[in-house]
Amino acid sequence: METAQTYDLAIAWNWEYDFGFIDLVHEVACRNDMKVLEIRNENVEEIFNLLRKEKIRFRYFLDRASDEDEMFQPLAWYVLRQFRSSERYAPHPINPYDLRIIAADKATMHLEFLTHNIEVPYTIIVSPYNHKNEVELSLSELAKLRRPFIIKPANTTGGGIGVVIGAETLKEIIDARQSHKNDKYLLQETITPTILAEHRAWFRVFYAFGDIIPSWWNDITHIYSPMPEEEERRLGLGQLRTITERIHTICQLDFFSTELAFTTDGRCVAVDYVNEMCDMRLQSQFSDGVPDIIVQQIVARMMECVK
Repeated sequence: METAQTYDLAIAWNWEYDFGFIDLVHEVACRNDMKVLEIRNENVEEIFNLLRKEKIRFRYFLDRASDEDEMFQPLAWYVLRQFRSSERYAPHPINPYDLRIIAADKATMHLEFLTHNIEVPYTIIVSPYNHKNEVELSLSELAKLRRPFIIKPANTTGGGIGVVIGAETLKEIIDARQSHKNDKYLLQETITPTILAEHRAWFRVFYAFGDIIPSWWNDITHIYSPMPEEEERRLGLGQLRTITERIHTICQLDFFSTELAFTTDGRCVAVDYVNEMCDMRLQSQFSDGVPDIIVQQIVARMMECVK
């Protein structure tokens, strides 16, 4: 019987800006004598067929493509079915596909966060346009929302797609809902962070395979700054870890990020709930990318888990 070619990790990716992240994965794999398989548009069908015929195996599977490209979805669903059925040699999916779909729905996560006592912006959830054309909002609801407010689709916000910042009118809500007619919409109060150590107190916190990595993230410039542990302790920012751990309990993902902000009235608010497909562009290559040291830490932790 022919022996199947076995890889420690398979990565499905199709975003050109992932190249720096992928290079780091290969570097760590090489140092640890691990085998990595890249799955791209040009070979995804071939890999899928080989996997089904048991001519190829991989122990772990990281999917960074199926959310944007339907070509990768049959592979993602197949890996999930194998994993859920506990079949022998089934790959372990990092961020299983079914959990990712749930975590990506901001309306669902909003309600889950409320249930688990995580502070969130005041939010009105509006049904999809194709379910109900008219927007039913009371004057009291609009008054609580205050102006300006934010309009965002529940499922179509990768890279800020569909998000309207600084909205002030009902017409903007009506127009926005028609952009993604099958999606629920969230109308949210605008969160203004306080100032801490000369930073806007807005944070991107990564959960990476058991590690929690807080970083400063400026909500205006979108520029990251690493947060040394000493600074985290000195400023008393332990809530960032506590809340992120609670979010992990809710979404059960291996790897995600969340946005948290401290407000002028003393609240720590989850501003953007679960980013299940983290942007891993390196800051050394893109000014608004993630600090290299953080990406390196995430890759090292991932490969440690795989090993």
